[in-house]
Amino acid sequence: MNNVASLSAQIQPADFGKVAVLMGGWSAEREVSLKSGEAVLNALLEKKVDAHKIDVQRESIFDDLKVGQFDRAFIILHGPGGEDGVIQSALEILQLPYTGSGVLASALAMDKLRSKELLQGAGLPTPAYMRLDETTDMSYVGASLGFPIMVKPALEGSSIGMSKVTEESGLNKAWQLASKFGDSVLAEQWVSGKEFTVAILGRSALPVIRLETKRDFYDYAAKYDDDDTQYHCPCGLTEIQEAQLQRLALSAFNAVGAKGWGRVDIMTDEEKKPAIIEINTVPGMTNHSLVPMAAKAKGLSFSELVYEILSKTLVEA
Repeated sequence: MNNVASLSAQIQPADFGKVAVLMGGWSAEREVSLKSGEAVLNALLEKKVDAHKIDVQRESIFDDLKVGQFDRAFIILHGPGGEDGVIQSALEILQLPYTGSGVLASALAMDKLRSKELLQGAGLPTPAYMRLDETTDMSYVGASLGFPIMVKPALEGSSIGMSKVTEESGLNKAWQLASKFGDSVLAEQWVSGKEFTVAILGRSALPVIRLETKRDFYDYAAKYDDDDTQYHCPCGLTEIQEAQLQRLALSAFNAVGAKGWGRVDIMTDEEKKPAIIEINTVPGMTNHSLVPMAAKAKGLSFSELVYEILSKTLVEA
């Protein structure tokens, strides 16, 4: 048996009890979450786990969980309300074990501004950035960061609300777009180079994937709609270079206190210097998603991956 799955080898489906698969929610990533959630639910059912769908609603989540008499929860909610510590707090109140990171780590990783501050404090590389609001001098931002600049909401995922800006006149428009998804917006120095992602499972980094898109960057359409986005695994790096990215990803994951599973996105510039872009504590699990691809390269099927993630609610309890 693959050593990645060794933790779950002795765990039987009945050991989990009744499992709530939390999906949907109220963020801009609701539709992606529903797709991820259905895939996770079907995988657990395939593994004979007593799993049940919960489409999370603000007004009923406590009642849904209490009435259902669940023993644990698989969180597959993306964005605010599900990935930022909110649902984790609710589950802590109910004393219900759940997959993935805890309250603090979820909140830190979801907030791109706070996580970048933390990464800098830990001495880990991340692109230079500035916070944007209605009082920001956009000419100063351009002069400080140089162009192109990436503008994005600090509290969204799936590349929602992101823009590549090539000149000062575009900064305000990009800020207005990003601010539709929350008051916290950042401008980030553009990294011209290759994009990689490193999936984390437990305390191990899975094989690195290199992303290639014809678009300016790996945006929402490239992630979920395009059929010509390319995913390279093996990623084309030497064994030593890949191991370096894996160590860097684990360092970032550990820096925010994340656990269970997740994904760290990294860019390398033209001199092959890496920079951490963001940390994802509840990555997508659709047919376009990256964690399942990395797991497959390690010898884990989708259902085995899902079972392994859920197993950590028992092994790491």
